[in-house]
Parts: sequence; structure tokens; C-alpha cells
Amino acid sequence: MAMDGFKKELNEKMLQIYLTMTYTCGDETFFTGLKKLLPGRYLTYKNGKLNIVRYWKPEFKPDNTKTLQEWADEIHETFLNILPEIREENEYAETFLSGGVDSSYVLGASDVTMSNSCGYDDSRLDESGLAKITADILNKGNRRCLVTPEEYFNIVPYVMYNMEQPLGDASAVAFALGCIGTAKHTKICYSGEGADEFFGGYNMYRNAERYSDNLKTFYVGNTNIMKEDEKKKILKKYYEDFLPIDLVKDIYTENEGLDPLSKMSDVDIQVWLEGDIYLNVDKMGLAAGLEVRMPLTDTRIFDIASRMPSIYKVDPEQNKVAFRTAASKVLPEEIAFRKKLGFVVPIRVWMADERYNGDVRRLFDSDIAEKFFNVDEIKAIFDEYIGGNSDNWRKVWTIYTFLVWYEEYFVKR
Repeated sequence: MAMDGFKKELNEKMLQIYLTMTYTCGDETFFTGLKKLLPGRYLTYKNGKLNIVRYWKPEFKPDNTKTLQEWADEIHETFLNILPEIREENEYAETFLSGGVDSSYVLGASDVTMSNSCGYDDSRLDESGLAKITADILNKGNRRCLVTPEEYFNIVPYVMYNMEQPLGDASAVAFALGCIGTAKHTKICYSGEGADEFFGGYNMYRNAERYSDNLKTFYVGNTNIMKEDEKKKILKKYYEDFLPIDLVKDIYTENEGLDPLSKMSDVDIQVWLEGDIYLNVDKMGLAAGLEVRMPLTDTRIFDIASRMPSIYKVDPEQNKVAFRTAASKVLPEEIAFRKKLGFVVPIRVWMADERYNGDVRRLFDSDIAEKFFNVDEIKAIFDEYIGGNSDNWRKVWTIYTFLVWYEEYFVKR
């Protein structure tokens, strides 16, 4: 933005994608004329000519010759080989820890001695107690960052500004607070991202066979917040020829012939992992002065996942079957096979509380909202949420985070 000749102008059609995905998808950004260089590509510029070459992409080639235990052994042996490589001998590192298997496996298999967790006063959604139990079992330390609703809402503008692009993932705000707290003790922290996308970690993956070939008509990744009919109602400008499904058509062309779970995984690796997970970890770590390293996203780990048949990823009862079996080599079974909760945030409850939702109300009733939305329609979504339809929280949050981001970049700065 500081460069001569750059004109700050909103690429408004991205809002249409954002309301479905909760992040930017593809190579376009919210700034007109500014594009992302997508993963697995390099760019050359010579004699006024721009050229982009793709050098890597996810490829799945299932190998049906191995048993579940053999796959688990390969994951574990490979992971143990990777861990010593991710920091120099003189570097001090800690790790993030939730109550889930991924971060627990990183802690259990690595030589770090201190873990960091986010917690809340609401015991229904607080995993930090499970994290502390895990750390105690592994004889590792654990710090708890207590996230209050006041801190959470106060830091949203900081998050949206430092993210550079709006992000409607509510866990990003808690992660930002976690990064700030952790950076007081270390400048390097491990995190457990990657295993869900590689090894079938999301509960929706268990429906893959049922979706079958219909996936390419609707599956755009891990989030799908608003359908087109609803967006037509709330947006003042709607672009009929700019649909989320169009942004993943090339991925479905690439993975033609694969089983449904591999197709879903491929979409999430190329779209969700890049657009949400990596963006969040990179930007919030950077803003706090913290370098977050993610050993489970090593291409050697993906190589195993790309060869593993889907039957060892999900079954009717469990997700990440082979991965959990690998993790059980260093973790008790009750931790390795604990049901996935995700990185939960009590925002569904907090945002309905009049003590905390003042900024949401302010922006829903602002000139900024009037610029992009049919305000009566988005207020109706908010009122329905306040009235008890808690499923609307993600729609409210996605609209709100865009409005905060726009205010940061086009009103305040």
C-alpha cells in the first residue's frame, strides 16, 4: 500500500465469496488489482512479462498393500525424523496445546517442555482443562491464557488489520490472544495444523461416500455459510457470474476419478488450508512477533496421506483412524482417540449478550453496512440470532468481521 502508484480500491465482488467461505479464495483479494501468488507456484517477471509456473500440487495415489498398523508406523517414524529438523540446537521453542490429538501428538513426540493453551470461563466450551491433563500425563508444563469476552471483542480490529484480508473464523481472535501471550515467553512455537485435512479429521468427511459425485456441484471447502439465494437478499450488488463453486472447478478436474473423501481433502488442502488456516497462523504469529512452525504440514507427512486409502482415514465411528493410531504410540488411548471438538470459542453465546455485542450492533447500523448490504435484511439475521436461533451466529460474525476490516482499511486509514 505504501508503494507509489498503488490505488486502494475495494474489490467488492469478493464480498460475495467471503459470505460463503469466510475467507478469500483463489488468487483475487479484496483489493482491486492486487493478487495472491497461490501455493505451489513461482513467479518470474522479466522484460515487462509476468509468468507464473506451478511446480507442486497435491496428488493422491492410494496404495492398498499396507495394513492400518503399517500406515501408523510410517506416520510415526516419519514424524520422529521431521521433528529434530524444525529448529536449530540453540533455538528455544514451546508449543500450542488444545485438548485434541494433533497438538497433543506434537507435544508428546517432540522435546519441547512447555505448552500454551487458551481457556474460557464457560466450562462447556473450555478445552484448557483437557490440555492441562494431557501436559501433566506427558510431564510437560502448561500455561493457560484465559480469554474473556471483553478482551475478545476489543482485539477484533487488531486481528482484522493484521490479517490484511478479512477472516470470519472466530477462532482466529482467540488464536491472536494466544500468540500475544505465548510471545512473552518464546519466539518460536509449534502448532498442530495439517492433520485434519491430510488424514480425514473433519466429521463431515464421514459423509463423503454419500455425497459421491455430487461433491463438484456444492463442496467448496470446510465452510459454506451462506447460499446464493440468501446473499442475493442481503447484498446491494450481486454478481451472477461469480460463484464460489467456480473457484474450485479446476481442482475437481484435477482429481477426477478419485474417491469422494480424497476429493474433499484435496479441496480443503488447496482452498481452506491456504485461505483460512495458514493465513491465520502466519499473520497472527507475525503480528505478535512469534514464529509458528507446523511440523504436521511437512510434505513428507502429506506424502503418506496421499498414498493412504480412505478406509484408514475415516470409518463410521472415528476420524483420522491411522493418524490416531500413530499418536497412540506416545499418548494414552483416551487422548489419542478423543472425539474431535475443534478450536471452540464461546462467541455463539457471547455475541448474544448485550454486555458484549455493542460493536456488532453499531456496525450493523452504520453507513458502512448501508454501503454494501440491505440493512433490514442483515438486522433480521441478527435479530433472529438474538431471539434464539444460535445457528445464525456464523452469518452474523462473517458480516461483522468484514465490516470491521473495511472500517480499518477504508475509513480509519
